[in-house]
Amino acid sequence: MIRNTRRIAHIGIAVSDLADSLRLYQDALGLELHGRETVEKDKVNVAFLPVGDTEIELLEASDPDSPVAKFIEKHGEGIHHIAIEVTDIESSLDTLRTQGFRLIDETPRIGAGGARVAFVHPKSTGGVLLELCEPAKDAYPDIEKL
Repeated sequence: MIRNTRRIAHIGIAVSDLADSLRLYQDALGLELHGRETVEKDKVNVAFLPVGDTEIELLEASDPDSPVAKFIEKHGEGIHHIAIEVTDIESSLDTLRTQGFRLIDETPRIGAGGARVAFVHPKSTGGVLLELCEPAKDAYPDIEKL
């Protein structure tokens, strides 16, 4: 059992058009845009909208070959993943590995906001793509603050 979980860090939502989706979340729902970022390595444009102690993370493909573009092609727009904040990502991955969970990322990598992230395959989590997320000490160092 992972003993260092803290909260749901964010819910990732795959969208076809980030600007159009922001109109819904900002104008209709009244959420404030915290910032935007392009994660070149993952070929994704990201927008963060805080909701209480968590965030909505809108994900728009920046390349037709990106995982988000492939997700939308297969499933349509919608919930892409749920991110669980942990305080020790290596320990969390070790625990899941020994319990037989299928890991997409065997080791953490840098994701949006400078966080260390690793994904757990949905085939071993009841169809839900889980992201383990360990926030950077200086969270969101590369984000375009708005």
